[in-house]
Amino acid sequence: MRTHSLYTHSRENVSGSQIADPEFDGETLQLELPSEILRDRPIGLPELTEIDLVRHFTNLSKWSHGVDNGPYPLGSCTMKYNPKRNDHLATLEGFRFAHPRQPADTLTGLWEACAELQECIGELTGMDAVTLQPAAGAHGEMTGLLVMRRHFEQLGQDRKIILIPDSAHGTNPASAAMVGYTCKIIPTDSRGLMDLDALAKAVDQTVAGLMLTNPSTLGLFEENIEKIATMLHEAGALLYYDGANLNALMGIVRPGDMGFDIIHINTHKTLSTPHGGGGPGAGPCGVKAFLEPYLPRPVIRRVKGEVMVDDNRPETVGKMKSHFGHIEVLLRALCYILTNGGPGLRTATENAVLNANYIQTHLGDLLPPIFQQRCMHECLLSGGSLEVNAFDFVKRLIDFGIHPPTLVGAGCVHFSKEYSAAMLIEPTETESKASLDHLIEQFRKVAKEAAVAPYMIETAPHLAPVAKVIKDEAAYMSLLETDIK
Repeated sequence: MRTHSLYTHSRENVSGSQIADPEFDGETLQLELPSEILRDRPIGLPELTEIDLVRHFTNLSKWSHGVDNGPYPLGSCTMKYNPKRNDHLATLEGFRFAHPRQPADTLTGLWEACAELQECIGELTGMDAVTLQPAAGAHGEMTGLLVMRRHFEQLGQDRKIILIPDSAHGTNPASAAMVGYTCKIIPTDSRGLMDLDALAKAVDQTVAGLMLTNPSTLGLFEENIEKIATMLHEAGALLYYDGANLNALMGIVRPGDMGFDIIHINTHKTLSTPHGGGGPGAGPCGVKAFLEPYLPRPVIRRVKGEVMVDDNRPETVGKMKSHFGHIEVLLRALCYILTNGGPGLRTATENAVLNANYIQTHLGDLLPPIFQQRCMHECLLSGGSLEVNAFDFVKRLIDFGIHPPTLVGAGCVHFSKEYSAAMLIEPTETESKASLDHLIEQFRKVAKEAAVAPYMIETAPHLAPVAKVIKDEAAYMSLLETDIK
């Protein structure tokens, strides 16, 4: 039965508990409770057996598409597989039963793991200091921007402008606005790279920094990154790295070596921690040494080889989250780094880039690349030559077990008409050649179907739990009946 509600299965006087508690006396308990807090009517919870409850949630779990179910080429989102060994290691008893308020001398093992992760992230990104507090990628952005703001406050400079490319993630201007900055958008040129002339005109003493994703959301590496860094730094501004696409650089080049001063990492995108589902995330923020005093407190650091928690931070931006961040998510990130090692992380990056270029090459005749050059970890392909609307096209892929790729308008701050039907496809390093060939085959199958039965595409998906709203259902059913005959 397809239903979201437990109440549908509810039956009066049914319970999942079959074992009575001999120490529980309901009448005595009721007498001991103040009358003003007692309910005068049942709370109205659904009544089910244990097996009813288990079957309900098991069936619901089958409705969701995740990377464990099939290909998830959602461009810009980097839907990496989460190795199950990391789940196991992060829930070892020593970690699972730790509490941040227990005696400090019993937490040194946990702090050691955090310190090691900070050092690993610093090495991967070229940053001198790292905080693990931020609870997600956008929270990491906010942390980095608060650090930036505090830096200029300490210098006595009133800089209110943040520059953001039109190919940036939508969280960039949102985070900047939350911190109190005014955003100015910098356009891209005909090659999909940042327009240096426009940037030169925008950079002045009112600019605090530039938020840049490299590679960009268009799947292209900013070839002029050293010039961009020089332009910002000569004006006294800072360069902020949105780590959303670090999976295309990890182990090969470090943002800190390109000239970036601040960075956040989306651990789910780069370090293979769980993504989505409403659960906790993690967005570690790294900075160069001159910005270290402003990091949120407390800071876990080493002093003469001993790990300690430093809460004496007079110039800090304050706390971004209680205690030390989402520990079990961060532990998964550390496990991913340690089990892969430096060579393994580099290989993951190389395979991510290879897979994206494989998709671009083998779908290029059907969906021409927007930019005629090698892509990085994701490719941007045009759906303008399709027989149907690109939005409808990608929804039909759901019926073949493939999550729709991103339509560029959902991921960028601004997009021109030429991008309106563009698909951003990111297979990640997770997918094998066989999986990529299967994905390519399904894209072609849907394209052929669009030429002979467009209504099947326009009304898709057909096999998903949630269907598209159909304007003329009678006409749709008539078409289906004609096709069946």
